[in-house]
Amino acid sequence: MKNARKKTDGSFGEKNPGVFCDITSVVRSPCCAILESISDGVFTIDTQKRITSFNRAAESITGFTQEEAVGQFCFDVFRADICAKNCALEKTLTDKAPQIDISARIITRGGEEKPISLSTNLLCDAGGRVIGGVETFRDLSDIQELRRRIDRQYVKEDIAGKSPQMQKILSFLPDIAESDSAVLIQGPTGTGKELVARAIHNLSQRSKGPFVAVNCAAMPEGLIESELFGHVKGAFTGADRDKSGYFRSADKGTLFLDEIGSTSFAFQSDLLRILEQKEFIPVGGTRTRKSDFRIIAAANIALSDRVAGGRFREDLFYRLNVVALELPPLRERTEDIPLLVYRFIEKFNRSKGRNIRDISTQALQVLMEYPFPGNVRELENAIEFAFIACKGSVIRSEHLPGSLIKDKAFHPPRLTEEQKKEAEKIRAVLQQCASGREKAAQALGISRSTLWRRMKKLGITAPESET
Repeated sequence: MKNARKKTDGSFGEKNPGVFCDITSVVRSPCCAILESISDGVFTIDTQKRITSFNRAAESITGFTQEEAVGQFCFDVFRADICAKNCALEKTLTDKAPQIDISARIITRGGEEKPISLSTNLLCDAGGRVIGGVETFRDLSDIQELRRRIDRQYVKEDIAGKSPQMQKILSFLPDIAESDSAVLIQGPTGTGKELVARAIHNLSQRSKGPFVAVNCAAMPEGLIESELFGHVKGAFTGADRDKSGYFRSADKGTLFLDEIGSTSFAFQSDLLRILEQKEFIPVGGTRTRKSDFRIIAAANIALSDRVAGGRFREDLFYRLNVVALELPPLRERTEDIPLLVYRFIEKFNRSKGRNIRDISTQALQVLMEYPFPGNVRELENAIEFAFIACKGSVIRSEHLPGSLIKDKAFHPPRLTEEQKKEAEKIRAVLQQCASGREKAAQALGISRSTLWRRMKKLGITAPESET
């Protein structure tokens, strides 16, 4: 029934092609079952942008139930990054034309960000009067994961975190990427500063250009200018050919300078001039070269403290600190640890050809109580070590590095009668679901991380069938 609208007599014709009409009569018919069974999310709105219908797939993708969604403004439920400036439904209602295959990202009810593809059209009554709009959308998370595995690029979804601190950073990344301003990312070693820098690059208009990452602390003082500025043949002993340098290599792309706080005053002065003029002279050269790059700098120490101590140029600090991001240490966002653990389990299952299904409550408790001075990188290393030590399908505390394990027994908490009943129910479901905790969580109607938190609170250990 492509390009068809329903007539008042119930038949379909070709009048007014491209307009989706009279959905009210459709959803009251057996076609309602079709809308409820398809994998694409579908919702309709009235002319005031209030949701009037919300199918089962829309519930699954967004996390909002039909009861929660219907009657609400669409932008309060369908929280897409295009709602504020480029709302597809608003364009459809204004231009009386459909929007097809628009890429966007939504924030689910649980705070997770998902990539989607959406299409919109007009919603009309039987007489052809516009009464609202209809939007269909598809979750592209699996497709994007496949693409990421193929081209090995870093995208925003590689930065896992549901804590308020990380969600604030994640929600701000598209706005940062849209601009071309300098960015300063600060945070302890191992918090993922380069991941954030790569995500900004890949979300920006410069994504087709190069991303050049430079660790300033890893380069000897005598070579840093040659590496960044490049040099001409004969500039010094061993310079047997011209070298373009990182500034030139980053042309039309992004230059990421990690550990910028370790550089000398002389280099800082040269960098300031380059950022202001976008020009530089290679070592030993006489001709000025140009390069159009965006600068993202990172430091694992507070640059403001180095400025106050006279070890970093104040003018360069303010030139870099246009957009400031502070990545929190892992010990300040422990609620992200289960999410990161399962992300690393999935990663190492793919890369190592393993099939580890889960991690025990005690092992997760060890990880939750450990301060992680090495932050996310140390957590990833711990899970990789567990993949070596674990010969079964569930990671247990004895599979973790010895430095993480504390010499204390696990003492189950005292429970109320209500908690005992809940614990018995969870144990029964875990025993029945021999395939692992994910199936058990589905049977209980909760997420895997929620199940783990309840198991920890109730002192429930994984059954022997999960070993």
